[in-house]
Amino acid sequence: MYNTFLFDLDGTIIDSSPGITNAYSYAFQKLHIPLEDKTVLHKLIGPSLRCCFQEFCGFSGDRLEHAVTLYREYYGDTGLFECELYPGILELLDTLKRSGKTVILATAKPEIYAKRILTRLSIDHYFDFISATSLDVAKNDKAGIINHALTAVGITDSTARSTAVMVGDREFDILGAQQVGLDSIGVLYGFGSPAELSSAGATHIVKHAQEIQAFI
Repeated sequence: MYNTFLFDLDGTIIDSSPGITNAYSYAFQKLHIPLEDKTVLHKLIGPSLRCCFQEFCGFSGDRLEHAVTLYREYYGDTGLFECELYPGILELLDTLKRSGKTVILATAKPEIYAKRILTRLSIDHYFDFISATSLDVAKNDKAGIINHALTAVGITDSTARSTAVMVGDREFDILGAQQVGLDSIGVLYGFGSPAELSSAGATHIVKHAQEIQAFI
């Protein structure tokens, strides 16, 4: 059904909640911000780091950059490896590659982190291209990340894009796909909700990674 599969990372390929929430907790502690319930941090998984500190915490200017620095003090050394593959992901990636499909990572996570995670989990060889961000550029344009990947692998016209699909767990993935003319598969095992994915207009919604094989 589709020849090219673009995947989000956090909440789609990996359950990164321990590392991300620990890094936010570390930053909040250093900033002397009380945090009674750590589970509220799950809503910060998906958007870019600066976007989260800006929109959810109201930070700006030097305070924003200081918060980003504190987060990365923990995440860059420890937090990025506090993650695991979701059930069925390894089998899915293997099936995609054996079927001759193009597999792309399209994530708002900095590329340096994304590559280290893929290598640590021994899945880097499954990906034909990685489209991510850089540490020093504030970017939360998922459509731009997706479009950069498609252009890099030569998928530029509407006919070619009809054979590509974006797989993700949050509305940002679904809306980004729409903006560049792609179908999307919303996954319910990540950090989004059925209501969020439906409202965003996901083309397909699945409960488990194994179900994505039906679109190969």
